[in-house]
Amino acid sequence: MPMQALEDCTEADALLSGGMPAWVFKHSATCPVSAQALDQVRDHLEQHPDQPAAMVVVQTHRPVSNHVAERTQITHQSPQLMLVRDGRVLWHASHFDITADAMAEAWNNGQ
Repeated sequence: MPMQALEDCTEADALLSGGMPAWVFKHSATCPVSAQALDQVRDHLEQHPDQPAAMVVVQTHRPVSNHVAERTQITHQSPQLMLVRDGRVLWHASHFDITADAMAEAWNNGQ
């Protein structure tokens, strides 16, 4: 399952409040650290294509990024990755803490 592009707040709300765990990745298209984190996210998702995931590009969809921060009460950073379910953040990380291994562990703990 490819990463969904989160381009409006309605899409974000649906993902955040869904009953199944899902990944939300905030990506900066101009940051090399974010590019590295995106590689880690993609590596994980290639091994786990059944895990729902969405990405907000902060340069082009800042209102959506701000909405996610407000809804989750997690201060905005980019790159930033959250595992969410039922309107709650089960796990989150930013910058170099975003790794495929950390995602696997978080998913297993979030079930």
